[in-house]
Amino acid sequence: MTAAYPSLRRRHLLGAAGLVALPSAGHAQGGWPARPVRFIATGPAGGAGDVLSRMLCERLSAQLGQSVVVENRPGAGTNIGMAAIARSAPDGYTIGLASIASNAVNRWLYKSLPFDPEKDVVPVSLIALTPNLMVVSPSLPATTVAEFIAYAKAHPGAVNYGSVGAGSSQHLAGAQFGLANGLQMQHVPYNNSGQLNTDLMEARVQVLFQSVSAVAEMARAGRMRPLAVTGAERLDAFPEVPTLREAGLDITSMGWFGVVAPTGVPEPILDQLNRETVAALNEPELRQRIAALGSIPRPTTRAAFGEWMAAESAKWRPVVQATGASAD
Repeated sequence: MTAAYPSLRRRHLLGAAGLVALPSAGHAQGGWPARPVRFIATGPAGGAGDVLSRMLCERLSAQLGQSVVVENRPGAGTNIGMAAIARSAPDGYTIGLASIASNAVNRWLYKSLPFDPEKDVVPVSLIALTPNLMVVSPSLPATTVAEFIAYAKAHPGAVNYGSVGAGSSQHLAGAQFGLANGLQMQHVPYNNSGQLNTDLMEARVQVLFQSVSAVAEMARAGRMRPLAVTGAERLDAFPEVPTLREAGLDITSMGWFGVVAPTGVPEPILDQLNRETVAALNEPELRQRIAALGSIPRPTTRAAFGEWMAAESAKWRPVVQATGASAD
């Protein structure tokens, strides 16, 4: 499949004259930023990306001496928010949240996008990796991954897995799990995590690959049964729950979030944004708060984040195509 989107790339680069590259974690003294910065969160309020965005922007505001204000622009599987970032003036005063959906998977789910993920935005840094927790309804007779696989094979087409939408990390994790084990599981997309979680507890869906922060309280209360973590390592929040690899499956699947800016932002500003973001994510208190959500802080260079997004796009393309999933 070939991406063919009309490019929104800015042809008018702003001159860098008068811009001062500030030291990491320093307060602004002239130059950029001279006023508040807008940070577009591409998902709904209260979601994992929104929570991470607000944590990061709180820290960036303190470092920069200017407010970094989060604005939620959800919809169309994160495409609305990412298009808003791409169309913004490339002056450093609008940046936003990239994710596995908006910057790696949606190009394979949609026939056309209102932005080109390779040309219309540029990388700043990863924020965090977000492993999912594989949880099942308590009414399901499965207490291990192996038992769940046996149950699903014995009930072909009768096992539903939910997600917060096509192309989400929850959807991809479930699709990858089903393909790897030859399971006939049905994907059921939802508009919000609340109803999704309720339907799992009431057995209208049988399994979720959900973000840890969205299900931790219910899993600890016994209203869901955790079977595995989709990341490469066990989580501090659920140290007793094995990874899928420990359960005998060569699968790792993680969502992720990062910072991007519209193409055309001057290099000195992009470099400063990277330094400030990395400094914020290396601050011990913020790292602890991110880890408490079940996420893994992962600051990077600009180049490394760009390589990451390209690799993620290549990784998930065959999975999306194998499932026949489409958001159109």
